[in-house]
Amino acid sequence: MSHGDENGYDSGRTDDAYSTIGGTRQTRTRLPDGEGGDGYSAPRRPARASRSLITMAGVVVLLIAAIAFANMGGGRGDGNDGGSGSAGSKPEAASTAATGTKPVTGKNGTIPSGFAHDEQGAQSAASNYAVALGSVGMFKKDSRHEIVNTIYTAEAAAKLRGPQDAAYSADFLGKLGLDPSGNAPQGSTFVSRTIPVGTKIEAFEGNTAKVSVWYTGLIGMSGAGSTDPVRTSWKTWTVQLSWTGDGWKAVSDTQKDGPAPVPGDVAASTSDEISKAVEEYGGFTYAR
Repeated sequence: MSHGDENGYDSGRTDDAYSTIGGTRQTRTRLPDGEGGDGYSAPRRPARASRSLITMAGVVVLLIAAIAFANMGGGRGDGNDGGSGSAGSKPEAASTAATGTKPVTGKNGTIPSGFAHDEQGAQSAASNYAVALGSVGMFKKDSRHEIVNTIYTAEAAAKLRGPQDAAYSADFLGKLGLDPSGNAPQGSTFVSRTIPVGTKIEAFEGNTAKVSVWYTGLIGMSGAGSTDPVRTSWKTWTVQLSWTGDGWKAVSDTQKDGPAPVPGDVAASTSDEISKAVEEYGGFTYAR
């Protein structure tokens, strides 16, 4: 599912032609008691200098403690932090904080792989799959097939390829300013990105998981003569995942609009600024 899905691509999505998507540990630091008695044992030392030394020592100790705390938090990876809880439960206040589980390092083509066989792994897989399905690669046949074959089960992928190829027709691509092969005009940059905002486990039963990904998307053509400027969208993509020999695979999915926040008052950037940002800022590997 990508930004460019349209009618005819029957996978439970909306009819929006520009629809996007194809523990921390606590540490206490106790400052040591002063050695050699209290401050009155040295009457010749100015009280102000003594306070300065104590203050400096306290700052150093706190800095060391902060560094140690940060290092402890980054080294966890035992997977015992759990997922988002039971199906439909309200996320905790710290649900968007880092879990301590390190992101995967594997890759299946350009898509991250090797997600854990648990709730966190399912949410991580869904987030990264949403990113891939909302990428520019979905608008070119060869890369689209590669993405679909990687994300979906073999059976689901076989059913999707045909309808998707029909949906990404030359006429549809033309409306986006692309040529029949999905290429942007010289001097222009086609933008299509999915940025997950959060995930939620709808259901989890060991080898199956239903995950919803709330995301914002970017879609449009950046260029001097563009009549389809880059704009944002807000969607929720829900995917049914199955655990296979190759990890989590998508079986089916649906999509709906929102939730969408009130637009901000930041002025729109120029086409050159958007093009430069797309070229300079890479994406992420998402992990719960």
